[in-house]
Amino acid sequence: MDLFASLQQKIQGKDIRIVFPEGTEPRIIGAAARLNAERSVTPILLGEPAAIRAAAEKAGFTLGNIQILDPNDYADFDSLVTSFVDRRKGKNTKEQAETMLRDPNYFGTMLVYTGLADGMVSGAVHSTGETVRPALQIIKTKPGVSRTSGAFIMQRGRDAERYIFADCAINIDPNAQELAEIAVASAQTAKLFDIEPHVAMLSFSTKGSAKAPQVDKVAEATQIAHELATDLDLDGELQFDAAFVPSVGEQKAPGSTVAGKATVFIFPDLQSGNIGYKIAQRFGHFEAIGPILQGLNKPVSDLSRGSNEEDVYKLAIITAAQTLDQD
Repeated sequence: MDLFASLQQKIQGKDIRIVFPEGTEPRIIGAAARLNAERSVTPILLGEPAAIRAAAEKAGFTLGNIQILDPNDYADFDSLVTSFVDRRKGKNTKEQAETMLRDPNYFGTMLVYTGLADGMVSGAVHSTGETVRPALQIIKTKPGVSRTSGAFIMQRGRDAERYIFADCAINIDPNAQELAEIAVASAQTAKLFDIEPHVAMLSFSTKGSAKAPQVDKVAEATQIAHELATDLDLDGELQFDAAFVPSVGEQKAPGSTVAGKATVFIFPDLQSGNIGYKIAQRFGHFEAIGPILQGLNKPVSDLSRGSNEEDVYKLAIITAAQTLDQD
């Protein structure tokens, strides 16, 4: 089954509320209108209502019964301010909180934190920092996770092939502990999207074929990941060809349960991850869906500012599906 048809089946009828801080952006309005019409998710748009309605009319979209909330005119604003000050534990005063929560990303994140929304999608206009910073300050990472990370679903040929690449978005040079956590989180992401996780810890070395501190980091991360998730099918360090090509895997890593059949690829640093997914996207004609932020207590997703309406729509469905994995 097509990935998004499968995800829609999972989320249909569950009234999953996704907040969109960029409520006047036509790409956001179009995706929200489509989601609302399909009853895939329940969208919440943030902004001044008249401005949002004017933008929708200009772009030719019908808002219907979509909820619109204005951070500058919200009845329970004071209660959000109090919750924010409590959450920040003295790092921000009440006056600072009042100013910060006028920002739609902080306001939207507080809606998610307080349970008034289930997830958030932003980044069509705002930078990654503007989207992710409130999430890290308010929602924070899950127990045992020191950092959030960014994964891509790499899909080609309407699901003939589907893989997870991580971290390709957030951590510039994760240490061994962080790399292990990324591997475990990525395996969980794979399961959520119907990918059986066989996790390859990538390197320019396979099983000690090269010696360098970079190789040692991946080998150590592999050991830590085994300790964090003892039942996870994970191996490293592996070169990409050994992880992906069965004949090469058999030659370079005989006896490995992952070599030659990996479905989750963990890159040793952001540089290689970013380059790797873009090579697959441009040379291999894979669709790169994401980044999907991993490790947060509740899902917040970061769009590319170059995204189109279809990207917004798909990432909203993915974010809604992530709410099903919050136990």
